[in-house]
Amino acid sequence: MMKKILAGALLGLALVAPAHAQTVNAGTYNVEGTNLDGSAYNGTATIELTSETTCSIEWHTGSTTSNGICMLYGDAFAAGYVLGDAVGLIVYNVQGDGSLHGAWTISGQDGSGTEVLTPQ
Repeated sequence: MMKKILAGALLGLALVAPAHAQTVNAGTYNVEGTNLDGSAYNGTATIELTSETTCSIEWHTGSTTSNGICMLYGDAFAAGYVLGDAVGLIVYNVQGDGSLHGAWTISGQDGSGTEVLTPQ
């Protein structure tokens, strides 16, 4: 009997407690990352929301600008982009503080780089 009461109470808490959905906000982010060779880079990225789960993103790192599309799925945030003649992919994990921590790669290249976007 006690197990049923406890199970009912836990179920009730699960239904009443709000779900903590991760979100990505539109705006400008500071960029800090590592290239495929391990060297560091920094700059800014601007995210523009196009729906509740999709967006456009533009990175400015050094003298390079790249544009892409992005999508939020749970606490994963992914972007596909074009860099010169290559196609790139980055997958971020959305953090509770609004920052994005990710790993990226470019078609035709070995390895992956890292990147952190922090809201300004």
